[in-house]
Amino acid sequence: MASTADGSNQAANGDGSAVSAQAYVHALTPIMAAVTEQIDGPIQKAADLVTDSLRANGVIQAFGSGHSEALAMEIAGRAGGLIATNRIALRDLVLLGGESPELLRGGELERDPSYSRKLYELSAARPGDLFVIASNSGVNGSIVELATVVKEKGHPLIAITSLQHTSGVDSRHPSGKKLIDFADVVIDNHAPYGDSVLDLPDGGKVCAVSSITAALIAQMLVAEVLRRLTEAGEKPPVYLSANIPGGDDHNHALEAQYAGRIRRTA
Repeated sequence: MASTADGSNQAANGDGSAVSAQAYVHALTPIMAAVTEQIDGPIQKAADLVTDSLRANGVIQAFGSGHSEALAMEIAGRAGGLIATNRIALRDLVLLGGESPELLRGGELERDPSYSRKLYELSAARPGDLFVIASNSGVNGSIVELATVVKEKGHPLIAITSLQHTSGVDSRHPSGKKLIDFADVVIDNHAPYGDSVLDLPDGGKVCAVSSITAALIAQMLVAEVLRRLTEAGEKPPVYLSANIPGGDDHNHALEAQYAGRIRRTA
């Protein structure tokens, strides 16, 4: 236990500090380093798949439920990112699929596999499309069922998950399978079991890392795809920031090439 300035005790975290910004960064730094060690392995394999899909006029379909949706947002529709990307979200079932808004109340929908086939249909995926699915646990019903459908339809699948967490929990899908069982490439986000990294004085952990490592993985993947395209003399269709002059015109012109295949919802 570490003593604070007012005499109270707080749990120490690795470097002897209490729960703090500094302690969080200290815990996060080796995790980020471990993620980058995948550059010469899974990142390269994933970049090959994405590049092949783009060259075949495919779209990168990105999905994550809960906080893993941050990964999909990092890939699809982001300034500096690829145009040919589509973000799939559970709320598509309401916005596009005619389901009642009541479906989105509570946190159980991501555990329910029964809507994932409809979610796939709403994505308007074509045979050349590739899927990137993120889930820290990799065991929730919607995630596993969507992965099932993706592979049934013959799409390449990149999974981003915590290998430590997924190995420590049972599947919530009726098949007993997990996201990693369907993936062509698995990228480990190196989040610990439970995601959080700092110990509270009276037990429990706080301050999660999976969203940060997922963003790093997404940007490393995009960078490797763009390296392949530019080194081959190809001009990759990428987004400019919508908040710079000419950004909207540039983006809309490129988006038109994928009309009906990509969407940008709130």
